[in-house]
Amino acid sequence: MRRLDWRGAIRFVDATTAETCPIDRRELLARFHAREGDTLLSGAAAFAAMWRAIPLLRPLGLLARSPLALRLLERTYLAFLTVRPGLQRLAHRVSRT
Repeated sequence: MRRLDWRGAIRFVDATTAETCPIDRRELLARFHAREGDTLLSGAAAFAAMWRAIPLLRPLGLLARSPLALRLLERTYLAFLTVRPGLQRLAHRVSRT
């Protein structure tokens, strides 16, 4: 995403080193979060906000403003979160070889 953000519209923050945060650190690390204006977003809504800031992905981010599309994206994101630990283990094993 950093490469796609050629305008520098997104400020990426490492959640493991963030000192001040309005939410619990565990929750912060469990899901993707983003701030759009004064609103803190989580999950699919956070991804959609990030996409809106990247010109190439902006149409997808605008589509995600639809409640139906956002619900579908959130369900997909929740499904991904269940398989993410296995993917991380697999990636770790592959990187060691």
